[in-house]
Amino acid sequence: MAYGRLYLIPSPLGDNDPAEVVPRQVLERIKTISRYVVEETRTARRYLSAAGLKGHIGDLEFRELNEHTTPGEVESLLELFSGPCGEPCDVGLISEAGLPAVADPGANLVALCHERGIQVVPLVGPSSLMLALMGSGLNGQSFAFRGYLPAKTDERRKAIKEIETQSARLDQTGIFIETPYRNDSLVADLLSSLHPSTRLCVAADLTLPEETILTRTVREWRSSPPSIGKRPCVFLLLAHKR
Repeated sequence: MAYGRLYLIPSPLGDNDPAEVVPRQVLERIKTISRYVVEETRTARRYLSAAGLKGHIGDLEFRELNEHTTPGEVESLLELFSGPCGEPCDVGLISEAGLPAVADPGANLVALCHERGIQVVPLVGPSSLMLALMGSGLNGQSFAFRGYLPAKTDERRKAIKEIETQSARLDQTGIFIETPYRNDSLVADLLSSLHPSTRLCVAADLTLPEETILTRTVREWRSSPPSIGKRPCVFLLLAHKR
């Protein structure tokens, strides 16, 4: 049996026209793929329609891969890579926003494809993490992405201090994200837990008209705390050795 390739397809970070943030070559590649593994079908259908497949969405096959997908269900996705007569079929992987397989359950399918010898092809597109780092003014030579912080307050504050300690020891930018509805509680914990001299960047609504990228010391943020609400946001910090 021959297998097709897995294309990692980036998507806009918000309600942009895909042509504003996704390269033309990627939009052209999308038109050649009819099978998709997606985090949420409704979002993916809307994106692909805006990307040039309007009127053809009914011809596409969608399978979901999210935080609730079991290892056995991930394994079953391999059947998408070959057709009824054993011919190879390419598959597209799409996350809710940005690059698939980065802080995204799609990484499980990517790992399985490597195990089975299926070619993985990452495509160029918007990355909130790299855009935030670029715009932060913090150390771009050494950085670590910590993903989502714990939801429980005590555990989250402990993680914040660990990131700050590592940042100071290694002169390393710490990057992390949060579910939008917990943004304000995270900011409160950051401002109460971090050293006043630590620099904190808040990067919200990247690539969108309301984009905001602000880097201040924690001391400065405490006098004028950011009001983020439920905007998609990336947080970065850089601590001084003390």
